[in-house]
Formats: sequence, C-alpha cells, structure tokens
Amino acid sequence: MGGSRTYPYGSTSAVRAHVLAALGVLKLATADQMHRLMAPGHKDNKAFRNAALDLARHGLAVSEGSTRDGNKLWSLTPLGLDAAAEVLDRPVGEMGGTGRGAARSGAPHAMAVNETVIAITRTPAAATRPVPRQQTAPTPTAKEQRWPRGSCWGEQGMGWIGSWSTEVPLNLPTSRGNRAGVRADAVLQAPEAGLPVLFVEVDNCTESADILATKFEKYLRYFRLKTKNPLGSESPVWRTQYPTTGREGHPPVVVVFNPGTRTGPQALKNRMNIVMDLTRPVWSGSYHVAGGGYGAEERDGYYDYADPSSSCSPPSIASRPAAPRCGVVAVRTRPVGNPPRRPRQPRRPRRLVRPRRATPPPRRRT
Repeated sequence: MGGSRTYPYGSTSAVRAHVLAALGVLKLATADQMHRLMAPGHKDNKAFRNAALDLARHGLAVSEGSTRDGNKLWSLTPLGLDAAAEVLDRPVGEMGGTGRGAARSGAPHAMAVNETVIAITRTPAAATRPVPRQQTAPTPTAKEQRWPRGSCWGEQGMGWIGSWSTEVPLNLPTSRGNRAGVRADAVLQAPEAGLPVLFVEVDNCTESADILATKFEKYLRYFRLKTKNPLGSESPVWRTQYPTTGREGHPPVVVVFNPGTRTGPQALKNRMNIVMDLTRPVWSGSYHVAGGGYGAEERDGYYDYADPSSSCSPPSIASRPAAPRCGVVAVRTRPVGNPPRRPRQPRRPRRLVRPRRATPPPRRRT
C-alpha cells in the first residue's frame, strides 16, 4: 500500500497508536515485540516497522541501536512521550523517561522485561478485517467443550498494555527527601483479573544471588512504611499509591528468571534454590508453640503471618495459593539473547597444486 506526503511509509493511525502505546510503557522495544504485544493477528511486523518509520519522520520516535541479534530498537522522543500519554490517557508526569541510551548496548534486560510483559498479557489474536467463511465451523470435540479456550489462567492473559508500568521507582521518605529505595522492573494492575497490583522482577542471571536477594529486603522496607491519613490513623504507604488487594499482608512479588543461552537447567535450579533460601526470612512465617501432648516430641503450634516481615507466602511455580499474601514466584521465560553458536564445520583440506614447469623457448635454426 502506498503512502502519502505526510506518512510516506503508508502506516495507519491505528498502528501508529499501537506503537506509541507500546513504547510509552516499554520505553524500548523492537517491531516484533510491539507486533506480538499489541496486534498478534497481523500477518507480520511490517506494519509496525512502517509506523515507527513514519513516527520517526515526525520526530516522535527514534532508533539508536539494535539488539544483540540484529533487530532494530525503537524508543520515543520527549515529544513522542507526550503523544503516548494522550493515547494511554495518563498524566505526562507518570510516563517516566524515554529510555534513550540503553539501545546502544543492546538492552538485554529491557528485552527480557518486554518478553515477560508479552507472556503475561497474551493479547488475543484478533482478525484485522472480516473474512467471509465458505465452510462451516468444525464441531468442537468433547475435550474442547469441557475446557474452552480462555477458561484457564494459563491460556488467557491478564490486563492490557495500559495495565503495565515499567521501571517504577518505589519511593522511601528520608531526611534528604524522597529517594528510590527499590525500582520495580514492571508493575501490573489488573483488577478485572483479580489482581489489583503485582510487582515483577526480571533476573537475567548475570548478577549474584545476594544482589537479587537484597531487592526483597528493600521491598520489605517499602511495605513496612506507614503514613498518616487526614483522620490521623496510620496506613501503609503502598496502599496510598496502589489499590488494596482485599487480603491481609502485602501485594505479590514475582521473580522471572531468564537463563539465556549460557545458564543450563541445573545451574538455573541451583540459583532459584539459593534465592529462595536467602529470602526465607522475608516470605516465611514465624512458628509459635501452642503446647504439646503428654510426652510428645513435637509441640503443637502455628505459623503467624501477621508480622509485616513474614506476611508473604513461600515461592510457588505450578500452583496458585487460594489466599496469597506476598508470593515470591519463580517463573522461567523464553531465552532472550544471542542465539547459540553453530559448531564449526571442519575445513576441507587444500589441494596441492603443483607449479607448472616453464617451457623453454624454442631454439633458433641457424
């Protein structure tokens, strides 16, 4: 489809709005990631590439680098950030930065955060235009009638692009003013899915497990903060910034492990166990002895989760607890990074070419 003088690459206003919304939340993304997040029903990402080029022509988007596998990275300019705020219907002060400069190094952490957002959201693939069907729809099987698509949390996603925020600073009031005690990689607010707020941490397995464990101590300090409302009663600070979860304790925190191509399955499992042991004081409850029977070796008791330092449920991967307070969930995503190198093929032996003998010049006849 040909373009116009205003938009020479032939992009539509709907796709341009998709690009502005995606880059306004993700800050940095490829055309393929925007395609899979916003409109996976499109045949390919050509429409998003053309929309990004048209936005760059008007000074709303810019590309300053590529990923490690060669895909071009796109981000917004300050003018484009204002346009994205209009599309997302957010105040400009809540949009954050533009994320410029990170594209020059390939932005491996931002790419892992983007893949996490895509995996959790799971935007349904809707048709771009109505297509007439000549054949009748096939009769669903008994298994499809029992488990329709979208009935399981694992099949349907949660939220949409407007439900996400990335690189969110959680402020801690100090004597010098407000300083960011911890910066969440992503925050999801999807009350329609029964999840008012969810904090997401993405680990590329490049830092030590101790550094990752210290982030949960900062989360704990943030959850412990109290502030006074106009009535004089104290309430947690996070409840003034995010909606209440309807349960006692803190909101859940999810850890997404991205092993890449260098970390094997066993090394990843060991890292997850180390992080779980280091963060045990944060999510485990305190055991209180209630008494014991006659000559009983183990006394009866209970776990108390009323203390803010222990009002979290233990890590879980497969199951979802009925009433989680602050789950530290370990999730493994698709590998993000350079593809594995192909093994080198043995070189063919060179053929020895013998030099030709120089023919002597013909003798002259006398």
